[in-house]
Amino acid sequence: MEINKNRAPSELVFIPTPGMGHLMSAVKLAKLILKRNKTISILFIVINVPLNLSMVKSYIHSQSHHNPYPTRLTFHILPPLSNPPDPTTPNYLKNFIELHNPLVKHSVIDRTMAGLSSPIGFILDMLCTSMIDIATDLNIPSYIFFPSGTGFLNLMLHFQNMADLENIDIATKFSDPDIVFNMPGLENQITGKAVPRIFLEVEGGCSMILEHARRFRKCKGILINSYVELERVGFKALFDQVEMGQIPTVFPVGPILDLDEKIRSESNEEDEVQSIVDWLDNQPSSSVVFLCFGSMGSFDEEQVKEIAKGLDDSGHRFLWSLRKPPSSEGKYGAPSLHETFVEALPQGFIDGTADRGKIIGWAPQALILAHSAIGGFVSHCGWNSTLESLWFGVPMATWPVYAEQQLNAFQLVKELGISVEIRMDYRYVWNTKKGNFVVKAKEIKNGIKKVMNLDEEMKSKAREMKNKGREALEIGGSSYDWLGRFIEDVLSKDPERC
Repeated sequence: MEINKNRAPSELVFIPTPGMGHLMSAVKLAKLILKRNKTISILFIVINVPLNLSMVKSYIHSQSHHNPYPTRLTFHILPPLSNPPDPTTPNYLKNFIELHNPLVKHSVIDRTMAGLSSPIGFILDMLCTSMIDIATDLNIPSYIFFPSGTGFLNLMLHFQNMADLENIDIATKFSDPDIVFNMPGLENQITGKAVPRIFLEVEGGCSMILEHARRFRKCKGILINSYVELERVGFKALFDQVEMGQIPTVFPVGPILDLDEKIRSESNEEDEVQSIVDWLDNQPSSSVVFLCFGSMGSFDEEQVKEIAKGLDDSGHRFLWSLRKPPSSEGKYGAPSLHETFVEALPQGFIDGTADRGKIIGWAPQALILAHSAIGGFVSHCGWNSTLESLWFGVPMATWPVYAEQQLNAFQLVKELGISVEIRMDYRYVWNTKKGNFVVKAKEIKNGIKKVMNLDEEMKSKAREMKNKGREALEIGGSSYDWLGRFIEDVLSKDPERC
């Protein structure tokens, strides 16, 4: 089916996975495109996920309310599925997203037939590749927005080739944490400990992620939230594959960051933020270690007690985003936005550290990392958090939790040499809502001491990456130029709109 695209405004259709990390970076990318080209409009079609719907709705509400492009940036939240799949099944996420395909297709067709838009491209999240078929059916080019770095993309493509060309069972072969192997895009050998858990899931996870990699090869381009100066080896491996015709054009367009984040709409948010800022203002420069584990990061009581002891023993000032874990119901769940998990803390901890520590719930992360009082960041190594830390030149201590974060930690510590390790092989297990082991207080204390007392060489590398990331987005910078090439590419079928 081909729809008429001759009269209405040219529109890019963004379909993000509605996790906050994916959604926020996609919205920021959209704004960069709108700033660069005045003829393009953008529609966000947002999948209705019960798991974190209130957070997503609050974020979209704030983006709509503070929209700098009110006539060119539109958000549409799809209705909930009438018969959603069982969240406890192995292929839940894959099935859940694919069930939205008809809703997405009808939304695009209805908008076009009403004369509101002329779709010129789909920008699909890395987990929404089944919707390439919709774009193909409507004769619209599709692009992948890959919100992580080159390490994970190279690993996906490498494992997919191994599975398809060498008939290797990925989940079985790499289940050994001590296995050592080479992969494109990394200079150092990697171990099984850094392989993201999804590749080790025999039921569902591994086959799903390999299928996404296959579909990446069918789109017109892949936009990556990274920059050449940060991941030179990784991008070279990808560019080589582009040159050989193995994958479509790769566009390095990062670092894409939402530095003016507004997630919640509660009336008490400003008071909470001001309380954090006031506390930081009273701390010496570079004296505070910040602990935060992302929108989905939380720990059980046993692990919280070990973190508290490690912090206490380190003697450093701290700001700790300690969010209450999700309930035990269901496979997945998001930690509370509002409640801290203070009941899990050791008796006397709050009083004993009152002069040098502060416990918070939700954290305005970019604002905190930008503050001069922050000297180190204990992080889950989510890619957005990694880019934010680099943007502000704050050294990291790695503690990956889920998704591709183990691989990100490996790159930060072993490849780039700009972070220290607390653990690299920690994995949150969603079914049990616990980690695969407990990180002990001594490891946490040592990691905090290392990140707060870095040698000058690592500090210099962090400053260099801070400068390189900012330069990449400036006029004439590498990512600035690549974004321009993408805009030219997506408009190439409609030259009168360039």
